[in-house]
Amino acid sequence: MINRKNSSIKIITLGGIGEIGKNMYLVEVDKDIFIIDAGLMFPEDEMLGIDIVIPDITYLTENKERVKAVFLTHGHEDHIGALSYLLRQLDVPVYGTKLTLALANAKLKEQEYSGKTNFIEITSDSVINMDSVVVSFFRTNHSIPDSVGVCVQTSEGSIVYTGDFKFDQAATKLYKPDIGKMAAIGEKGVLCLLSDSTNAEKPGYTTSEAIVERELSSAFYNTRGRIIAACFASDINRIQHIFDAARDNGRKVAVVGKSLERIYHIALDLGYLEVEEDLIISVNEINNYEDREIVVLMTGSQGEPIEALQKMAKQSAKHVNIQPGDTVLIAASPLRGSELLISRTVDMLFRAGANVISGKRTIHVSSHGSQEELKFMINLMKPKFFIPVHGEYRMLKAHRKLALDCGIIDENIIIPDRGDIVEYKDGKLTIGGKVPSGNVLIDGIGVGDVGNIVLRDRRLLSQDGILIVVVTLTRQDKKIAAGPEIISRGFVYVRESEKLMDESTKLVRDIVQKNISKESFEWSSAKQDIRDGLNRYLFEKTKRRPMILPIIMEV
Repeated sequence: MINRKNSSIKIITLGGIGEIGKNMYLVEVDKDIFIIDAGLMFPEDEMLGIDIVIPDITYLTENKERVKAVFLTHGHEDHIGALSYLLRQLDVPVYGTKLTLALANAKLKEQEYSGKTNFIEITSDSVINMDSVVVSFFRTNHSIPDSVGVCVQTSEGSIVYTGDFKFDQAATKLYKPDIGKMAAIGEKGVLCLLSDSTNAEKPGYTTSEAIVERELSSAFYNTRGRIIAACFASDINRIQHIFDAARDNGRKVAVVGKSLERIYHIALDLGYLEVEEDLIISVNEINNYEDREIVVLMTGSQGEPIEALQKMAKQSAKHVNIQPGDTVLIAASPLRGSELLISRTVDMLFRAGANVISGKRTIHVSSHGSQEELKFMINLMKPKFFIPVHGEYRMLKAHRKLALDCGIIDENIIIPDRGDIVEYKDGKLTIGGKVPSGNVLIDGIGVGDVGNIVLRDRRLLSQDGILIVVVTLTRQDKKIAAGPEIISRGFVYVRESEKLMDESTKLVRDIVQKNISKESFEWSSAKQDIRDGLNRYLFEKTKRRPMILPIIMEV
């Protein structure tokens, strides 16, 4: 219980609003800041060459002495993937369940974080007393065990963040949600509910995992050749189903993919996967068995299987390639914007001689609740105020409509933008002010050193290529000593465009001669003239605008 009255309550979303992934939410009570989740997002198509995207944590680094804790809801990368970048800037304790912390620790090692960590293990029954708040947890049903929601109790009522959830009535013991505890939190009084909006546009209920289990077992039973089962590395529920179906149908399982092997071993060691020892074989042992006795469980480099399947179809994978008679089960939801990639991959798999089972049968279901489950959560919590989170803007709007249907009044529903400060004052929740927010792009070991200008250059290079113009001048009499030499990459094939290159060289020579004949010769002016002159000429001849880099040297 909170013994003193809280003078200030704020909620700030640094990620997870208007986007899928990059979840990071701040609850600020009095002077204390509590971080809930620290997730990454995989790059969008226009983010050329970017590895991952994390939230902008400028506000946290500027107020690091006020940050008291990080609470993690579950072990998916869109909730833990930015933790190492956060801990490089902040020295704070990290609270999470056993599996979540184990996966977070593995992620820190993968991202080569060598600093100290203060991991504090919690269960869904843990209660943490802070100076300004009391934090408790409740178990949720998701595709990974040990998933929890977070309840921050203030003197004005609780602020509840659901994490990712659904309500599967046939959930097994590891995945059963604490519905009773959720109802009890609602009875005590919820000031504000932050709820997962991923499937807010989907009517009805999300299909039960029990149906997936049956469909997978049936698909295994009716397949005569090898089975290639592709799934996300962190979808532990699906991995369990695949092992169960293999066991029931007398098949051995070979696990392929670094991220899948890492998560599989962590979950197995901690008792979150039940797998008989003789069910597993090494990938090198596949040829010792008949095709009808084999399942290859696989994923790709970032834990998603599609690019790895493409390699297998092209016969360029390291361990296992597609052979005629294989059956490929794609037990994974497509990432946003990857529908075309999946369609192309399925086509390649058929060309390689495989049979593909994906969307036609229920071998995979979403791990997020649909509309009726989202309403159920709202009715359990009975919040005074409601903030839909974790979704693109149209999903947040759809969730807002569901909240209205559940009786929450319009002025008590807020859809903030990233970085908005949502403040509770005088019995009202309003947006007042903003903190720095946005995307921090990670490319290799560089954190945030790639911005809009670099991305624009990469986009230009990808569209029309680059021309490098090299001219060497003599220092004393300012004459052309060598060149101009024009190097083309991604613009035209030089051997087939000799006339264009010769004319361009002549044009550059004339521009340089004109510049050095002036009384005052300026390098920057000469370079700009080369750019402008070549740009006009090349666009006139080719209707392309390559990036032009003039290099003028002196000897």
